[in-house]
Amino acid sequence: MFEIESLEEAAVGAALVTGPRHRLMQHNRSFRELFDFWRPGQEAGVALSGPGLRPVLRALDRAGSDPSAVLIEAPGPDEPSARRTWVVSCLPVDSRHGAAVLLLATRVPDGPADATTVRRHDPADGGGDLARYEALLSAVPQVVWLMTPDGGISALVGRLGDTGGGLWHPGGTNVSWMDAIHPKDRVWFGERWEATARGEALLDAVVRVRQEGDPVRYRHIKIVAVPVLREGKVREWIGTVTDAEDQWRVRTRDRLLERASAVTSAHDLSEAFAATASAVVPDLADAFVVFQLRQTDPTRSAPGAGTAHATRARSVLAPGLPPLPAARDDFVLGTAAKKVIGSGRTKLLTFPPGDPPRDLISGRSAEWLAQAEATSLAIVPVVVDGRTVALASAATCRGNPPPDDAELGLLEEVLHRVQEPLRRTLELQSVRDTALVLQRSFLITPPHVDGAELAAVYQPASTTAEIGGDWYDAIVMPDGTVTLSIGDVAGHDLDAATEMTKASSMLRAFAYTDGPGSPARTLSRLDHVALGVSTAALITALHAVLRPADDHRWNVTLSNAGHPPPLLIPAAGPAHYLNEAVSPDPPLCVAPEVRRHDRQHTLTDGDTLLFYTDGLVEAPGTDISDGMRHLADRATGLRRPGLSLTGLVTALLPPSGRADDDIAVLAFRVARDRR
Repeated sequence: MFEIESLEEAAVGAALVTGPRHRLMQHNRSFRELFDFWRPGQEAGVALSGPGLRPVLRALDRAGSDPSAVLIEAPGPDEPSARRTWVVSCLPVDSRHGAAVLLLATRVPDGPADATTVRRHDPADGGGDLARYEALLSAVPQVVWLMTPDGGISALVGRLGDTGGGLWHPGGTNVSWMDAIHPKDRVWFGERWEATARGEALLDAVVRVRQEGDPVRYRHIKIVAVPVLREGKVREWIGTVTDAEDQWRVRTRDRLLERASAVTSAHDLSEAFAATASAVVPDLADAFVVFQLRQTDPTRSAPGAGTAHATRARSVLAPGLPPLPAARDDFVLGTAAKKVIGSGRTKLLTFPPGDPPRDLISGRSAEWLAQAEATSLAIVPVVVDGRTVALASAATCRGNPPPDDAELGLLEEVLHRVQEPLRRTLELQSVRDTALVLQRSFLITPPHVDGAELAAVYQPASTTAEIGGDWYDAIVMPDGTVTLSIGDVAGHDLDAATEMTKASSMLRAFAYTDGPGSPARTLSRLDHVALGVSTAALITALHAVLRPADDHRWNVTLSNAGHPPPLLIPAAGPAHYLNEAVSPDPPLCVAPEVRRHDRQHTLTDGDTLLFYTDGLVEAPGTDISDGMRHLADRATGLRRPGLSLTGLVTALLPPSGRADDDIAVLAFRVARDRR
């Protein structure tokens, strides 16, 4: 509950008023000196008589809905004929009198006798100047300044240079605002200044202004300004300057950390580094490049030992900068980068525009920094579990000043915040790499088949989260019979990849021992054994036996355990799915006693039989039937003389980096010229 006693000795006048008629209940000493004509218990409508005080009544009425302050003139306590200028603000508060309004009043110091510091309200202006001043003074400012058309500056409230500890201000001869504005802010700030001078808008902006006596240090200040127009011409400017460095830092920090939060959902290192880079350009740097380190001698334990090379993982450049040189795997780190790896501490290099220290930076980096007219390079280590796994390089370019301590601190905080997500991403990447090695060790090169052609491809998912149990296999029996199989173990982790190795190995063994027997029987055997030795919750598989026959034909017997149906691409006519109208048998590991079925088909010259896993036809948010229809249409459209089977299979895959799931494809084509 607010008590006016807490402000009794304050230099600002303070008063509590209550009720719809704003009755004065309490006031402090400064208020009594400023408004000695307003007596306790008196209503505002009685005390604040006269047109000059009506803005205060409006401010009291709007308290709580519109916090705008007003600029007024009131008579002096000793000389009623002498007018004084005040800034008045009204805020709703709770007091022992109930709901109340806290009225704060600050006196504007008296100006010169010619009254150029504060222009009095001229009724001929239709209240335009007063309305501008009221819009301007939306809060009690730290400094209120007045500028004449020729650039002369005088302070009305406060003292120029006091904001932020010595801010440069546009005083002196032949000096303008733009000489003090940060180079990155000059274009947009100049456009807003000109628009305000034309009377189109109120200038209200947070801008970086050079600090007094330092050509490279800037501080964020809030500038609010309006012109006073007479007959369409600017007669003077009135404005406020308020230190906004802390406010900028808090808001920028929140914004950058919100952007960097996208790293938590990244599925691979490239995506994680991309989210980090996008978070800091252009707010903290003009160019941001992340280098992922490659450990050339992982047996050495010293931090950074043996690390001499790096791979450029991600980069973001501000518009207008020259392109980076082509990324190469043999990129050698410079001396400064190696020191950062060893120490684990940020290194900031500052230098004249376009003249980087070539003895500390790699040759290609130094050349680019020279082209970009860089003035600084910050090298920040990305440390995960005590090991530097990447380096973030942030450069200021085109003659822009280097980052100050606050900006460099923000950059370090952003990179520190992404360390835990990066650690998880690295773990997933390690698991993914292990799974891929495991999978590829079981993916055979398709064997040669007389009278036919085989092709196979495996495309891993583009995200670290999707590592799974897709496989394919092909065996040529001594009698020329060919067995084909493809399958998918449920799950997307290392366990799924491990269970895939078990299932594929057992199916290969059963297929060889069963020979040209029943694929349904082979899958039944696998089902019974897998249930005992595998932990997989579900396995889909398609197993087929293909026997050569007369007239360049192949007889196909296949059994489907819950897998997408094979696609037949005939030599003529549209592609279609085999047994599309027949439901497949259940997947493996769910109903071992179920009776499985064989299906028969015949392939002729030029026919192609395509086995695939669901990653080829499934996409998030779409129906699998749509994906299957698209695959059939695509296969029909790609059929043309001269296209190899490998070329056909490759063309059916989605573009690299767009697969949401692993994809395995195995294709068999009857050759027209059979050996």
